[in-house]
Amino acid sequence: MADDLRFGWELSGSGWATYRIADGTSEHEDSVSYCTDALADLLHAMAGLYADSPAQRVSFDLEPAELRWRLRRRGTDVAIAVHRFPDMSTSWDLPDEAGTLSWSSTQPRGVLSHAVLEAAGTVLRIHGEAGYREKWVLHPFPVAALQDLRRLHQRGDDCRRGQCGTADIHG
Repeated sequence: MADDLRFGWELSGSGWATYRIADGTSEHEDSVSYCTDALADLLHAMAGLYADSPAQRVSFDLEPAELRWRLRRRGTDVAIAVHRFPDMSTSWDLPDEAGTLSWSSTQPRGVLSHAVLEAAGTVLRIHGEAGYREKWVLHPFPVAALQDLRRLHQRGDDCRRGQCGTADIHG
């Protein structure tokens, strides 16, 4: 059901973003805080799937809860598991499986990367770097991480869908 994958990221308030991910079978939505550099962390984790490391983890602060994405590459596919913990201050040393499974799916790496690139590119087009910084407060827009993931995706997945998440950024 790779063609059914949808991912969106919206700045929803000062220091808050709402993301939505759906795969045609189920969907998940949550609001993440600027206490972590959430979008940059997600872009870096996605880029890590192109390296030798078969697994990546991203932790989002929900104040006080933690949402942890575990990404495991299996060939050209990525198994996504989203676990929720009630309190980020006490969950840092717990294994992923100790959290409540909120959503899971397996997607081709190229489809997942493309969806994340498009969502990040949309945020940049809507807000620009200055507008992003104004709304996200603690962190600048992750331009380098977006460029890096785009380059890896275009090379590693031979992207033919649209513009591969191109956005009006430097370089």
